[in-house]
Amino acid sequence: METLIKEPKITLVGAGPGDPELITLKGLKAIRKADIILYDALVNEELLDEAPNAKIIFVGKRRGQKALTQKEINSLIVDSALKYGHVVRLKGGDPFVFGRGFEEIQFIQLFGISVDVIPGISSSIAVPALAGVPVTHRGISNHFTVITATLSDGSLNPEIEKLAPLNGTVVILMGLNKLEEIASIYAQKDKEKTPFAVISNGSLKSQRTVIGTAKSISKQVNLLRIPAPAIIVIGEVVALGEKQNQSKNVTLNYN
Repeated sequence: METLIKEPKITLVGAGPGDPELITLKGLKAIRKADIILYDALVNEELLDEAPNAKIIFVGKRRGQKALTQKEINSLIVDSALKYGHVVRLKGGDPFVFGRGFEEIQFIQLFGISVDVIPGISSSIAVPALAGVPVTHRGISNHFTVITATLSDGSLNPEIEKLAPLNGTVVILMGLNKLEEIASIYAQKDKEKTPFAVISNGSLKSQRTVIGTAKSISKQVNLLRIPAPAIIVIGEVVALGEKQNQSKNVTLNYN
């Protein structure tokens, strides 16, 4: 009896910021139809329960720890499609916001395999909102910038220094271990009183928020042992979150 070979197909799905209920309906439908799922470290594993018959492979990368290199992940995506059929490549947040999703698509296209993209809710916007912090607010901030804290070699992103003198909102991803350096840059630009928020485990029950200033934030985060993953929000909009956070797990220190 001949084995039916399924047509190779790949769906790149953004899983959202962490809460499994914050995935899109279209993304959830794709998971349920998958033959194999390759998922990242920041994906909530509760989502995998939606695909009980699919093969599941963890390919996550976290600071200081990698299951596979990006090159190996690219090859595994294509190999899995050719072997199993429908691959769901499940990535935290949105695949195109510092998720290297387009790099994976470029590799997949070399093999002529069909690939669909289902966007995800980015932590850069959703996590501040869940902490009561709007990234824009009329009369206070009319623009926001999303930036990664480090370059590929692990050094601090030099663009942060260029953003410090501006008055908009800055959202920094993957920057907890660079917080002291980032706060120091703002202090050197005579912005010691600029409001900072560090939001850990955004959208999860374990979410914690520390609100302070460029002068106080690093000390507070270290004292409270705030864990990664966390995002940093900088700007006057952070102060707006204070009233919204009275009943949440929030530490305020503007000294």
